[in-house]
Amino acid sequence: MHKTVLENGLTIVSDPMHSVETVALGVWCGTGARHEDMKYNGVAHMVEHMVFKGTQTRSALQISEEIENVGGRMNAYTGREMTAYYVHMLKDDYRLGLEMIADMLQNSTLPDHEIERERGVIIQEIGMYQDAPDDHIFDIAQAQAFQGQAMGAPILGSVKHIENMPKVALLEHIQRHYTPHRMVISASGNIDHDVLVEQVAHLFSTLSSTQERTVLKPTYTAGDVRQARDLEQAHIFLGFENVSYNDPDYFAMRLLSSILGGGASSRLYQEIREKRGLAYDIYTYAMSNSDSGLFSVYAGTNPSDLSMLVPLITDEILKSTQTLTEEELNRAKTQMRAGFLMSRESVNRRADQLGRSILQTGDVIDIEKRLTKIDAVSDKDIMRTAKKIFSTAPTFAALGHLEGLDSYVQISERLVA
Repeated sequence: MHKTVLENGLTIVSDPMHSVETVALGVWCGTGARHEDMKYNGVAHMVEHMVFKGTQTRSALQISEEIENVGGRMNAYTGREMTAYYVHMLKDDYRLGLEMIADMLQNSTLPDHEIERERGVIIQEIGMYQDAPDDHIFDIAQAQAFQGQAMGAPILGSVKHIENMPKVALLEHIQRHYTPHRMVISASGNIDHDVLVEQVAHLFSTLSSTQERTVLKPTYTAGDVRQARDLEQAHIFLGFENVSYNDPDYFAMRLLSSILGGGASSRLYQEIREKRGLAYDIYTYAMSNSDSGLFSVYAGTNPSDLSMLVPLITDEILKSTQTLTEEELNRAKTQMRAGFLMSRESVNRRADQLGRSILQTGDVIDIEKRLTKIDAVSDKDIMRTAKKIFSTAPTFAALGHLEGLDSYVQISERLVA
């Protein structure tokens, strides 16, 4: 892997794979929903949409056609701490993809008619997620876990926010956050690093200067939120304050998540689905940010089984702080190692991993170091980490027919039994 930092602070990293015929590359920006002014919640995601809607020399249709005419693919995503724009092209065409992203991020015109049209598109996207309770429950739980803070606000924003989003908010977000020191050009595939650096230096020459910003550490608030809805299933979320990706216990936490609810051999899957048939879908989800996180268990079940399901989940959580077999530890380590190494066979995953690594740690991925850290985790490390995470106040969320569901106090008391 190679890394170069230009004079303006823009970082360029590459992970060559000369045996493949394609290149995946993009721009990873260190800005997301947590960096928004709450009165403009959803602006980061709306900017992501709008930069595709035309530049000084290209229309929205031309942006799509030029990439697809050569068989390329272009997409983007917005998270809580980063936004990414990326392409996957044949090796002889990747410069077009790089030029396109450079044009979009530096020369977008944000046409008024496109903004009005895109409001409707994003509102449809919000509605799509609200119609999917197994997705929507994560948004309402996040809002409960970090109440009144950008970290808890939905990435998509609310319908009210999107309907009233002024163009000036989009422009200010780009000017304030899309700056060289917060951006990484990451590429993987059949590419030459020195050529890439030369191309980036030429194409990204008009980026705004870096502006200072203050990012407050979020406050975990926990609590209980329940919404009665006419659904076939009841959906539940039980969460706890999690370690950040910079925490020394990060890898122990990831292994804990695998053991507790990471697959068909995990404790929750075996106890809840295989032994008792109480859920089709049950798993853990471990989100880590630079200074916070949320460790959660999700399950969807028949409403009549809620009174049995929740106590079983809390029982398994408590057991994870007390017992761990060597077989479970070895299996979790093997799964984590295999998942990481298998991902290295994808140019898209490698480019994404590298861009994220620079934003999160400031350096390229050290493969051997990561594998060594996984191997070094002991059973005591995992149980200690479980006690640390599960001793925090729970965040509980539920959607559906919720009759017979335990109170928040009852759930909390079980977790300290």
